[in-house]
Amino acid sequence: MRPLEDVRIVSLEQYGAGPFGSLHLADLGAEIIKIEDPRTGGDVGRYVPPYAEGEDSLFHEAFNRNKRSVSVDLSTPAGRTVFEELVRVSDAVYSNLRGDVPAKLGITYDDLKHINPRIVCCSLTGFGMTGPRAKEPGYDYILQGLAGWMDLTGEPDGPPAKSGLSLVDYSGGYVAVLSLLAALHAARRDGVGMDCDVSLYDTAISMLTYPGVWHLNAGFTPVRTRHSAHPSLVPFQNFRAKDGWLVVGCAKEKFWQRLTAVLERPDLAEDPRFATFADRQRNAADLLGILEPLFLTRTVAEWLEPLYAASIPCGPVNDVAAALAEEHTAARNLVVETEHPRYGTLKNLASPVRAGAEPPSYRRAPQRGEDLAHVTAEVLGFTGERVAELAAAGAFGPDHPFGPAPDRADGGDPA
Repeated sequence: MRPLEDVRIVSLEQYGAGPFGSLHLADLGAEIIKIEDPRTGGDVGRYVPPYAEGEDSLFHEAFNRNKRSVSVDLSTPAGRTVFEELVRVSDAVYSNLRGDVPAKLGITYDDLKHINPRIVCCSLTGFGMTGPRAKEPGYDYILQGLAGWMDLTGEPDGPPAKSGLSLVDYSGGYVAVLSLLAALHAARRDGVGMDCDVSLYDTAISMLTYPGVWHLNAGFTPVRTRHSAHPSLVPFQNFRAKDGWLVVGCAKEKFWQRLTAVLERPDLAEDPRFATFADRQRNAADLLGILEPLFLTRTVAEWLEPLYAASIPCGPVNDVAAALAEEHTAARNLVVETEHPRYGTLKNLASPVRAGAEPPSYRRAPQRGEDLAHVTAEVLGFTGERVAELAAAGAFGPDHPFGPAPDRADGGDPA
């Protein structure tokens, strides 16, 4: 069995942060049952451009493989019945909604413990379910600004900059599933579930790490550094070569000694201005004024060969295409393939979470609602007649073949 093959999670997830977190659980074998709102077309990630057609998008595929999907309208009594029956036979309810929405939808532990006292209710929200911002929607872009990340990013004379990736979202997803697994362990040990109130804001603030601790205790004010230089270790930054950029880092004194040999400047190792970490930081302008012209004399490849040979931390500044084409990317099996009815053979990125030697298996992201028969029959044990009754009562939305005719035109977005 895969590590989480005995775990079932009911997920009210959408877009990036929530689905990114549960993706890793699914790859580890957990059964993730996505409940998608039929009134709004399900997970909004299905429609994210530019590579989107109908309800298929490459964005959605990036976050939702190995999961199952059912369309359930929780605003109807029949839909609520289906949800509660799933709670009865599941280990956790996982969501990423606005902070005030879990209570409104009735998906907190207090709302569900009478159905399943061992249920874990993990809510990943923008700002948490308490505090003055609890009702605000949280997006990665906003959080990178609010939590100080943008002020730290970019060149000193440039504007604040967002990371090229949605790192608050992705980090929040990791934090959420770590919280969920810890709570699941406790619930199986003690027989009692709990809430996990996780937020993108908490994640972003906590990831300020040592600059935040320096500020709180020593009044440190972070500043942006030229060429993405480390705030205290010199040299540790991007250097321009003849044909591109590379990163070189001297995180230990021995690396600095080796670097002076690679640069064919042994005199720098003896220069008292550059003798220690503190000396090099204090005289960074002088040192970088020497190093930067040296790196311009060779190509990236010409520098990397002796740097690698000397075991000095270094690497090229790749674009995305080059990163995916790296030999090590292939050796670590980080590009995987699934078959898709619209895209044919679809390449995706493997989860970095590894547990055991058994390689994971991969299944494309589900079409909206395609797992209804499996979930109702195999998970819930409903008869065909029971499914038809629930469908007629609106449980699966107006677009279900047995569903009622639409009686309103609004989106009905519960969030």
